Amino acid sequence: MPQGDARRLPPRAYCASGAWPEAVMTEHHGARVAQAMAFRLQAALEERGWSVAHLSRVSGVARFTIAKALAGEAWPDLLTIANLEKALGCDLWPGRDV
Repeated sequence: MPQGDARRLPPRAYCASGAWPEAVMTEHHGARVAQAMAFRLQAALEERGWSVAHLSRVSGVARFTIAKALAGEAWPDLLTIANLEKALGCDLWPGRDV
């Protein structure tokens, strides 16, 4: 699948095999970053014992937005990621190695 303007599809649409978020992904770099970020976000929530609702309250990011990012149904924007990272006190952005 070409990587041009592929944001019309959600990140989980780029699963080559398996189900989100454990799926083997296609070579779409953005979808792989979204997958890695979802893993980091879920791990951070579990580490802290936080719910999506609690993270929403402390970050100012809507629960729906957080849930969609975790489910691979949306492309989180930079401000969303920054607000989540600040609230969690950790980096979510995985970098280019994914």
